[in-house]
Amino acid sequence: MPQAIRDHALIGDLRCAALVAKDGCIDWFCAPRFDSPACFTALLGEPKHGCWQLGPVDEVVEVDRRYIADTLVLQTEMGTAAGRIRITDLMPLGGDIGILRLVDGLAGEVDVRSVCTPSFHFGSCTTEPTVIEDGVMVANEDQRLILRSDCSLEIDGPSIVSQFRLKEGERRQFFLCHASAHDEPALNPEAQPALDGCVDWWRDWVSQCSYQGRWRDAVVRSLITLKALTHAPSGGIVAAPTTSLPEAPGGTANWDYRFCWIRDTVLALDVFLDSNYLGEAQAWRDWLLQLMERTRGEIRVLYDVAGQDTPAESELDWLPGYGGARPVRAGNAASEQHQLDVFGQLMDLLHSGRRSGMQTRADTWARQCELIDRVLRSWREPDEGIWELRGEPRHYTHSRVYAWVALDRSIRDAEAFGLPAPLEDWYAARDAIHHDVCTRGIDPTRGAFKQSYEEAIPDASLVMIPLLGFLPVDDERVQATLKWVREELCNGALVYRFPARQGYDGPEGAFLACSFWLIDTMLLEKRDAEAEALFERVLQLRNDVGLLAEEYHPEHGMLGNFPQALSHLALVKTAYFIDACTQAHRGGRPERFSYKPML
Repeated sequence: MPQAIRDHALIGDLRCAALVAKDGCIDWFCAPRFDSPACFTALLGEPKHGCWQLGPVDEVVEVDRRYIADTLVLQTEMGTAAGRIRITDLMPLGGDIGILRLVDGLAGEVDVRSVCTPSFHFGSCTTEPTVIEDGVMVANEDQRLILRSDCSLEIDGPSIVSQFRLKEGERRQFFLCHASAHDEPALNPEAQPALDGCVDWWRDWVSQCSYQGRWRDAVVRSLITLKALTHAPSGGIVAAPTTSLPEAPGGTANWDYRFCWIRDTVLALDVFLDSNYLGEAQAWRDWLLQLMERTRGEIRVLYDVAGQDTPAESELDWLPGYGGARPVRAGNAASEQHQLDVFGQLMDLLHSGRRSGMQTRADTWARQCELIDRVLRSWREPDEGIWELRGEPRHYTHSRVYAWVALDRSIRDAEAFGLPAPLEDWYAARDAIHHDVCTRGIDPTRGAFKQSYEEAIPDASLVMIPLLGFLPVDDERVQATLKWVREELCNGALVYRFPARQGYDGPEGAFLACSFWLIDTMLLEKRDAEAEALFERVLQLRNDVGLLAEEYHPEHGMLGNFPQALSHLALVKTAYFIDACTQAHRGGRPERFSYKPML
């Protein structure tokens, strides 16, 4: 079985990404895009499905790893009885796609072994390596991988193998270049200039960050992670670089997150605006506006990194899955779902953008009105909701609240900026939705908002009601909802999305973003000290290099795809909100930041 989810770290080049395990094995790598079929897939199977193992031949007795400060360059130090080495992993930015691995001798003499076993199309297409003039190549009809090194390379079946002894002060390098079958592959980069250039680029990028609060290290690591999940050519941001890491150990809730959810893109734009990254915010805005122009009111939940429809969901039945969790999936059928909250997300983003002075296209308001027309036609219909549960659609309370947000923010824009709109119709619809939620969305026995009109169970997404301005936090229905969530969905710092589902195939983890949302509501209640203490506890759930998965289980650790954009977005948002609220509650005036809803 591959190493635990939490034992992985991310490297990437803003086009695609790889995961490096603590033992030095790269067991996940998709190229040339995040959503391309993987050529290292051992994370979801076995070494034969593709990986690159690199480390000491002898038993490793000590491992210490870290990112070089304010970068995405990973360094892993491994100690044996004979000595100590350091592996530096990075993907150089710009130019052709490739993974650069540098091995430095730190002490003694260590025998080191590299075994690179590419296997295209998620491990289903293993090709015999071929020696070429300056390295070894593995190719199929579409693409090729070329491994070059200053060490001798040998072919052993499907693997490219190198073994060498490294003394203190010596360095060896490996560069795995990806190219299409028709492109000329990149030349081997000079190791130190490539490393220095990558470090300088990331540090220059981080230097633009405006956050100077108490949790700068955690915020900066999250922002770097979010930037690394951005597809620079298009401006889209993927929810995670992986597919089918299970939400329950050995279970079937295994989904492909290597796509761009409208929800995540909206939230990323908001977070990066707050952090002074205007270029990223504008790129994501343009990505969204292009979708609005192309879809004309029929916007989907998610798209591929280029803003096109995602491929049909399929099952990769040759893969055993992470920890036996099957099926392994490529593609995501959620793209066909109706999720009403997406419209409210977009309207709130456009509203925030106008308030902050961000320029919009001349036809943006027309496109926005088309989306409002869609909301007016569909807000009474059931949907699949924020959790994308498969089965019969329901009338989810959270979705209806966001339909209200869509009308509310659009009304405010029309009033504030003199934009043409049928305001009387919109006023009536906004009031009707509010009445509907407050009538049908309440569990009469508790006086609290319930997950759906059909079922009276708590749902963590409903803690967002006061943050969205739907009702004040001291409203008795809001307080009853928060009490219900805390009593039935909380376990210390962990917050579960909803009660365990009957017949569900395993112990689902707590949804990490929910913990941050609950902290946000505590701040509205002016429970600042409790909120800060809970925030610190959630930060302790990050792995040793500061990354978060989608979920966390007290016994099984990290679950779900990794690293997860939404978890890191929520972390950054809450860090800003704590500082702003603490300052405001002490009689000061928050600088720049004001809460804009997460979900």
